[in-house]
Amino acid sequence: MSKSLLRTDKEIAEIYKRHSKTVYRVCFAYMKNPADTEDAVQDTFFQLIKSGPAFESEEHEKAWLIRTATNICKNVLRHWWRRHENIEDFYNLPSSENIETDDIFQVVMELPEKYKTVVYLYYYEGYTSVEIAGILKKPQSTIRNYLHEARAILKERLGDDFDEEQ
Repeated sequence: MSKSLLRTDKEIAEIYKRHSKTVYRVCFAYMKNPADTEDAVQDTFFQLIKSGPAFESEEHEKAWLIRTATNICKNVLRHWWRRHENIEDFYNLPSSENIETDDIFQVVMELPEKYKTVVYLYYYEGYTSVEIAGILKKPQSTIRNYLHEARAILKERLGDDFDEEQ
């Protein structure tokens, strides 16, 4: 093993060849889909190139790559913005429902700020009242109260179009 912090392209290619399958399996266990897995694998090897640690053995090298891959995956999954919606759900909606949904969204965006944020996070982003309370740093009872008051306003503004079961 080379103790130098700078590696040649050949050394990096050899490390990649030796450990890429293992790193891929570790990342896939966290990410659960090929696209995100490939991104995590790429980030792992980029971190190897960028930090250039010296390894005592191939086992130390492998352990470092696994630990780095695990940390990268956990960081990606930890981000609050990484919430996915199933794109198939959008394709199954008839166009008249899309218009209605857009109209409801417009009314939601016209709510006072304290209600708008809570309603958006709850209905459109899928957060629970507990999570919203943490994000906005407000008591959970306040968040539930905002949701209740916002539903009343929406029911008044939308009339029969509003269904509290949403």
